[in-house]
Amino acid sequence: MLVHEGDTRTASVDLLLAAILAFVAGGVNSAGYMVYGYFSANMTGNVSIASELLSVWQLNAAFAFLTVVAMFIFGAFLASLFIEIGKGRKLTNIYALTLVAEAAVLMAVGLVLVLKAQPPNGILVVGLLSLTMGIQNAASTRISGSRVRTTHVSGIATDIGVGLAMLSGSKADPAKADMIRRLKLHLATIIFFALGGVIGVLSYESLRGSAFCVFAAILLSLSARYLRKPPTRERPGAKKSPRATMG
Repeated sequence: MLVHEGDTRTASVDLLLAAILAFVAGGVNSAGYMVYGYFSANMTGNVSIASELLSVWQLNAAFAFLTVVAMFIFGAFLASLFIEIGKGRKLTNIYALTLVAEAAVLMAVGLVLVLKAQPPNGILVVGLLSLTMGIQNAASTRISGSRVRTTHVSGIATDIGVGLAMLSGSKADPAKADMIRRLKLHLATIIFFALGGVIGVLSYESLRGSAFCVFAAILLSLSARYLRKPPTRERPGAKKSPRATMG
């Protein structure tokens, strides 16, 4: 699930990855809103609110929302840079390591909220949550060849509408089977994002800051099997030992 890229991936693998990551994204998004009233995954809404605040010269509040957007972009940048470095070093588990980095930030946020007597700065916390959403979205986009985007609900909803319209066309359309697969993927993403949102609210109400540790644990569980040292790739022209060829 976290090794093969692009067209080498099956539809079922993409579907499972989208469901898990969208669930985490929805949970983090709603739990973060419960803490400070900011959405860490809704960049469309954050930009819109920032524009409205700028129009009435509420500069400090507008800067707060723009900071959240900037942290999302920075997270996507860091994830892509990390992936490029990992590919350069032939790390087959680079995507798993990227999600572990996301989980580490989520875990740190959760522990700070639990252990700190005074609540930390809201923009800092939501900014860090937005950083994790940028990391996750970049990782899922790159590994799936842009098919899986776990926080881009507006675009996914648009794709669903377009896909449904295309399905109403000619029954002989050879692209129809692929469109049905994409619709299933998009629907799963929205459903699990919404489900994660519900669980995020409920978990924050019962666990407070520890809710973020729970979502971090989901990412760690997803990545754990890929963290073992990847097998060394055989050099071209290298001879296999007799023992290696037996059995």
